[in-house]
Amino acid sequence: MAPRNLKILWVLIAALASLVIALVAGILISTTGVSLAEAVLYAGGVFGGSLVVVLAALSAVGVL
Repeated sequence: MAPRNLKILWVLIAALASLVIALVAGILISTTGVSLAEAVLYAGGVFGGSLVVVLAALSAVGVL
């Protein structure tokens, strides 16, 4: 597999991991009684933040 394809695969894995983290965060915040819109906004923020952290970690390790 070409190095470019591996980098794309790692970015997709990072996005999927961030999606799972965001789903869990959205579900947990919705159990506190907030509205659906607030839970979605919160999960979106968690997705963006976790994607940045995961990509930075992969870059620091030297995968990206």
